[in-house]
Amino acid sequence: MSANFDSALSAAHAAAAAQNHPTGTLYVVATPIGNLADISLRALHVLSLCDTLACEDTRHSQTLLRAYGIDKSSSHWLAVHQHNEAEAAEEVIRRLQAGQRVAYVSDAGTPAVSDPGARLAWQVQSAGLRVMPLPGASSVTALLSACGTPAHDSSGFVFIGFLPSKATERGHAVEVLAQEPRTQVLLEAPHRIEALATALSVLGERPVTVGRELTKQFEEIATVAAQDLAAWLQGNQQRTRGEFALVVHAQTQERAAGSDNDRLLKILMQELPLKTAVKVAAEISGEAKNALYDRALELKAAT
Repeated sequence: MSANFDSALSAAHAAAAAQNHPTGTLYVVATPIGNLADISLRALHVLSLCDTLACEDTRHSQTLLRAYGIDKSSSHWLAVHQHNEAEAAEEVIRRLQAGQRVAYVSDAGTPAVSDPGARLAWQVQSAGLRVMPLPGASSVTALLSACGTPAHDSSGFVFIGFLPSKATERGHAVEVLAQEPRTQVLLEAPHRIEALATALSVLGERPVTVGRELTKQFEEIATVAAQDLAAWLQGNQQRTRGEFALVVHAQTQERAAGSDNDRLLKILMQELPLKTAVKVAAEISGEAKNALYDRALELKAAT
């Protein structure tokens, strides 16, 4: 065992052993996203206690547990990943029905948040069995907590995750994203971050906070205009390395209103003459007719 975690494992047992950890329960356990010290005491205790450890990658999770001084024999491990989740859930259910405690971990962070685990939890609950979450590290909440929120924004956030890898589909996804006025959280891999930055440039001056290598030694968090994100990445060759979380900040009320007006004009202009569409849009939105007319001409010229 690493000397750094000797006392942590002892403290975990001291803190959590007296708590109720029922049998026949699936424990969904969050694990660190980089910094091994970000494990919870209850997670350490349950990972030691469980009869089966279901995981996205058995080799990765074995290495993780051994770092904490927890060693499980081969009979304790069960692979549950995106390619076999539905089928593997049936085996998890059988073990739970036999009275086992089963812990599920993904490779890093909180399972079922852009990682496998959601279908597993659903099938276990559908079988009438208990699912108990053990909260902890998540790149989503970590970046949201550090990036700040403008005073005008009280609308919450939308979790998007990974955009499509194909350029056409990704471009369409960004068009949809651009119409969403609320804060949005994206995830991206290092080999696709530059393509994502290029796609997001259409958002113009809308602020984007990028979190790279969160909780790790070379963690970096920066907020730039969407149109400047690609240049920011190119400013240092290290910036395209590591795992990424990104926050596309909420639109200002003025920009959100403008976006709504654009959608309204586009719909009306498909069915009505331009002047009539502008008149109806003004009546619906309360915006000045002259401003809407100028914007309608811009939208028509862009088509």
